Amino acid sequence: MVQPLGHHRPQWKTHIGFLLAAVGSAIGLGNIWRFPYLCYKNGGGAFLIPYFIALFVVGIPLMILEVGLGHKMRGSSPASFASISKKWEWLGWWQVIFVMFGIVLYYSVVISWCVNFFFYAFKLGWTQDPNAFFFQKFLMVSKGPFDLGDLRTPIVFSLLIVWFLNWLIVFSGVQKGLERANKIFMPLLLLLTAFIVFWSVRLPGAKSGLLVYLKPDFSRLSDIRVWMDAFSQIFFTLSLGFGIMITYASYLPHKSQIVRDSFIISVTNCLFSIFAGFGVFSVLGYMAQTTSKEFGDVVTQSIGLAFVAYPKAISTLPGFSALFGVIFFAILVIAGLSSAISILEAFTSALVDKFHYRRKIVVSVLSLCGFLGGIIFATQAGLYWLDIVDHFLTQYGLVIVAIFECIVVGWIFKATRMRAHIAHFSVWHLKRWWDVAIKVVTPLILGALLFSSFIDEIAKPYGDYSRLALILIGRDWLIYTLFLAIFVAYHSWKIEPSERMLKHPEA
Repeated sequence: MVQPLGHHRPQWKTHIGFLLAAVGSAIGLGNIWRFPYLCYKNGGGAFLIPYFIALFVVGIPLMILEVGLGHKMRGSSPASFASISKKWEWLGWWQVIFVMFGIVLYYSVVISWCVNFFFYAFKLGWTQDPNAFFFQKFLMVSKGPFDLGDLRTPIVFSLLIVWFLNWLIVFSGVQKGLERANKIFMPLLLLLTAFIVFWSVRLPGAKSGLLVYLKPDFSRLSDIRVWMDAFSQIFFTLSLGFGIMITYASYLPHKSQIVRDSFIISVTNCLFSIFAGFGVFSVLGYMAQTTSKEFGDVVTQSIGLAFVAYPKAISTLPGFSALFGVIFFAILVIAGLSSAISILEAFTSALVDKFHYRRKIVVSVLSLCGFLGGIIFATQAGLYWLDIVDHFLTQYGLVIVAIFECIVVGWIFKATRMRAHIAHFSVWHLKRWWDVAIKVVTPLILGALLFSSFIDEIAKPYGDYSRLALILIGRDWLIYTLFLAIFVAYHSWKIEPSERMLKHPEA
């Protein structure tokens, strides 16, 4: 029998609430602007082959690991790793610290850009030259990372709105805040995305855009970089290594379908990426036809796709262009917020678990710190800082954390033991392939991604930045958060984390 827990822990009110929150965390801005570009860049429809292989080889096994770990240990990421061994508590703290005091700081600034563009869209306020408007008038980009310049007031004001919404939702708790918000956000996100897609595919030139998006070029599959991009995208798009899924799973009831839920979350996220890409490339195809340009001249990657290419395309629409723009940027705001609140919740849960601080005070202090910490990304050098910090935290921090997750759960706690726990509480049972994936396959693939990034870094400084900027802004950000994680891990627990663990006869 399951042993009763010696402490109160909030739970999801409904199963669908958990699924929507987990999917909301996974679906973010990258699903809408990064995946379609990677598909276009890496062989169109052919890219879906390595993409789905990566999903089943790395994405789903890691998702099962994190959901299973959180459910078993009944705690946040630091509490979960401390339950395995106090020697590994720092790992849980490191991931939630550099995600909270790194990723969500600049991510919230990007959401604030989307908030600004949401209001600009009502009158197509990005003018006839969205490129100049975005970089020169809106961001007022300075000459380099160390030329901070002035604060951009519109960005700071919208950043305040973003952090107020983050605070309001997480402050309200798991059921009344996170669950309720995602029950609104996710259906609305799907509805608005479907509206954009079905509107877009009817535009003149949309078919040519879709052909470019999905036409398979199987010759690209011989390029190792295509496979690296596929595995990298799967890893980042599922919010793995953030500590979020571990935290969310700790709020599940005892009887939970861990394997089934992990499949649903992972596959839903990936299908949304593909679906959203139909809308993006339909509009770009329309723009290429109306401007008589080659498709390659209208498509750009990442931020440029959302804030330059898409606004330019929206301005050329034959009718209701403002409405189209408002809906598009509303989608970005919703997708961004659903991910940001999950990061704030992961760190809040960690502090409450360890120190038993009052949840509402923790959320309030963290939200204020998040707003103040994001100020550096709202300066005229903010774009440079965002690019450098994002590169180091995602390409190195998250990958290193995930490799250690596999080592700790697969080899120290034992994959067979975790699989027994999952089997006890789930209808879908795992086979031995999961043990092999966690202990060998996934860490090897992530290690290859890490090694590739490091070799590229040595051969040529990332983004043509000076090595001094990369060291002081990127590398040192990771090092300082690691030191902070080790410092926090040395403090004692109010309740020993191992006391939270679910126990049953078979485990």
